[in-house]
Amino acid sequence: MIEWPALGERRTLRPTKIAIAFQGPSLLPALTVAENIALPLLLGGSTEAVAGEAAAVMAERMELVALAGKLPEELSGGQSQRVALARALVVRPAVLLADEPTGQQDRTNSGRVLALILELAAEQDTAVLLATHDAEIAAQLPLRWTLDDGGLTTRGA
Repeated sequence: MIEWPALGERRTLRPTKIAIAFQGPSLLPALTVAENIALPLLLGGSTEAVAGEAAAVMAERMELVALAGKLPEELSGGQSQRVALARALVVRPAVLLADEPTGQQDRTNSGRVLALILELAAEQDTAVLLATHDAEIAAQLPLRWTLDDGGLTTRGA
């Protein structure tokens, strides 16, 4: 039988220091957009009221308010990707690992999503490690590591 840590100890295991936004769909299909965004806060011990309010604020920032009551199956790939980013950022992590966070966005939304990520990261003092194949997205980042033919180069700050 597995012995689970007490609630107070489990909080140290929850996603608050490092958050991950995967490239592919990672939303829980039975939860609405608002519930998916609030989930890490609830798992971390926040009350439903606190988690719901934080999720609502993050949904507004990520331009997801109109989708709050929808299930993941009702979303486009780009919308799902923004929800996953909102869920990652709602915990105000120290580090955000983002794999192709604009990969399912059209060109216009790619720039807006990147701007939102960088804006929220600056406000929350979150370091962002972002993987992308999109040269236009990479060019907007203050520091870039590029892997080319087995060699690693650094550009920026």
